[in-house]
Amino acid sequence: MRLGYFTMPLHPLHRDTTETLHEDRETIIFADQLGFYDAFVGEHLTDQAENVTNSLLFLSSLIFQTKTIKLGSGTSNLSHSHPTLLASQAAMFDHLAKGRFIFGISPGALASDAEALGMLDQDRNKLFAEAIDVILAIWEREAPYNIDLPDNRFKVSTAKTSVPEIGRGYLMKPYQRPYPEIVGTVVAPHSKGVIAMGQRNFHPMSANFLSPHWLPSHWQNYAEGKASVGQVADPADWRIARTVFVTDDDSKIDSYGRSDANSPYRYYYQQMLTKMRMSNRHVIFKKHKDEDDSLVTLDRLMDELVIAGSVNQVVDQILALREQAGDFGEIVYAGMDLVDSQLGLRSMELMAHEVMPRVNDAIRHSQSKAERSSATLSDNSVTAVPA
Repeated sequence: MRLGYFTMPLHPLHRDTTETLHEDRETIIFADQLGFYDAFVGEHLTDQAENVTNSLLFLSSLIFQTKTIKLGSGTSNLSHSHPTLLASQAAMFDHLAKGRFIFGISPGALASDAEALGMLDQDRNKLFAEAIDVILAIWEREAPYNIDLPDNRFKVSTAKTSVPEIGRGYLMKPYQRPYPEIVGTVVAPHSKGVIAMGQRNFHPMSANFLSPHWLPSHWQNYAEGKASVGQVADPADWRIARTVFVTDDDSKIDSYGRSDANSPYRYYYQQMLTKMRMSNRHVIFKKHKDEDDSLVTLDRLMDELVIAGSVNQVVDQILALREQAGDFGEIVYAGMDLVDSQLGLRSMELMAHEVMPRVNDAIRHSQSKAERSSATLSDNSVTAVPA
């Protein structure tokens, strides 16, 4: 199981923007030093708490200060820009990063972003689908282009102004061919979008704020999408983001990780519960879709959605999550505001150096045991021979 990192980010409103932007940069640099596989950064235009306005711009500041970590837009909101812009910008980023790039995509769900862009009444999911089709067509085709897809508002051509001998009319292709890994964040239980991901070989990341009992629905739909195009889903392609706090100070497990008024974890879920209720998407926190709203409390979210404890306790909780969700390829550690930087960074260090080696040892041991058991059954099998 790989270890990734994801930050929306989400900071208290009183904190200085310059300070939090640099804090988030330093945290990803630290994740790179610890050996995290990848780091995803979200983007919003109109959210003071989630103050990265362009994930590619933010991540570009990290290319030359990190060594091995893959840098992922988490996500690029495709409804916000013409696909020609995003295709060109993402391709250039991929070259600058020499392939250390993952293209995370989504429609862009924040209503205030849509209002600010004058598109509140538009179908952002349809915009998203049209945009990604055009982005892939740009990366797959050659100049001067004649991209005019059925039922797609975006038309791309440079035929009238193309001058091939001087390179005019050419749109940049990515460093990775045919294009970078494409990851989509999945939030809704039983999401139909994840079926389409399977069909198109995009890879799903299940959101950290989704109640864990909904996670198997994501895998079932992804596998269904793969099967519909004659392919078999690979658990290695599935990322599950979770909210994790690891500590070697037992007195901090509950207070910093859950209950204290200043806990960054409590602040995070207070924000998420408020935002999901406002957008009528709080079914993600429910036991079933018809559960009474009054039962969805902040304290319950803290108990169900925050993995917190000592190294061994967190190992046990991650293995229990794997039993519940099924096999998956990467656990994505959700970044929080560093209310206490010593505790926050120590948690990441313990996660990388102590928790994940033990988790992977346990997985390997379980797989070896299953293989030995299977071999024993095979050796002991008796084939009936006709008399």
